Amino acid sequence: MKKLFLLLCLCHFSSAVKHTLRYALTASSEVQDFNFVGVTVVDGIVAGYCDSVNKKVEPKQDWMRKLIEDDPQHLEWHTQQCYVYYPNFFKTMIHDLKQLFNQSGGVHILQTNAGCDWDDETGEVTGFYQFGYDGEDLMSFDLKTLTWVASKPQAYHINTRWQSDKTVIQSIEYQLTQIFPEWLKKYVAYSNSSLLRTEPSVFLLQKTPSSPVSCHATGFFPDRAMMFWRKDGEEIHEDVEPGEILPNHDGTFQMSVDLDLSSVTREDWWRYDCVFHLSGVKDDIITRLDEAVIRTNRERPSNMTVPIVAAVVALALFLVAAFGFMAYKKKKAKGPPSSPDNGPEVSEKLNPDN
Repeated sequence: MKKLFLLLCLCHFSSAVKHTLRYALTASSEVQDFNFVGVTVVDGIVAGYCDSVNKKVEPKQDWMRKLIEDDPQHLEWHTQQCYVYYPNFFKTMIHDLKQLFNQSGGVHILQTNAGCDWDDETGEVTGFYQFGYDGEDLMSFDLKTLTWVASKPQAYHINTRWQSDKTVIQSIEYQLTQIFPEWLKKYVAYSNSSLLRTEPSVFLLQKTPSSPVSCHATGFFPDRAMMFWRKDGEEIHEDVEPGEILPNHDGTFQMSVDLDLSSVTREDWWRYDCVFHLSGVKDDIITRLDEAVIRTNRERPSNMTVPIVAAVVALALFLVAAFGFMAYKKKKAKGPPSSPDNGPEVSEKLNPDN
């Protein structure tokens, strides 16, 4: 059974990965006259950004900065698209759409979602080019038939005009089948090269003393990983709840697996450990179950008692010393007492054994 489980895991590790490139462009009218925002998204991670205010294309990932250093023309092309071509194109299109929809004013939003999907095993590429207006589908490009498809009657006029321009059709086809896939493969190569150098972190978490202990791994790449609990060196499944592999904002991944310890005595904790295995890495990360290394946000009253008591005692001593000093200063200011025989009395009080 264990061999079958491992075989299934390895089959999952060798499965194909689909990568995605998205150019999400948004323009709005009547918001400070005109506003344009462009975002480049690679495999769900924001890789680049531009807007009509800053007038600058900003790479959002280290690997994208490296790519731009190696290929400055890549930045120049995107700068030209973000600040010359698309703003003018969107402004003209919004003007035409307002007339087609019989709109005189107000805020109107035009969006474009363009890019491609690529299967790195089969090599299959699927391109897409879609427009939306005021939150609803407007028109899209069918790559199989090389035709524009209108989703709104008001878009038929634009649809017919664009369909009659064979140069535009050829240009879009070339973008979706050649340029975008080439860029996506380049982005994935740079991203993988950077992410493969990341070091995963594994630690134990527990909300309350009665909660399950969660073994959590984060910052690993690729997502072909497995994690499990062992007892006496043998993998266990009872009282274990595995979690899904989830993406982080930087392109790496995270996962967790929980262990219910309600039926395990503290004396037996040392028999358990968590194993994290990353595909392609020889050494596993093994974390032994130890209360001393568990991260938790709960308070530890026993540990807080000593410092609190010490603080109270220190404050009391300070107040006693302060009042004593004030009393001494006040008494000294009055001068010596009238009785000349008080010296031996004071001495006797300070030294009662004499």
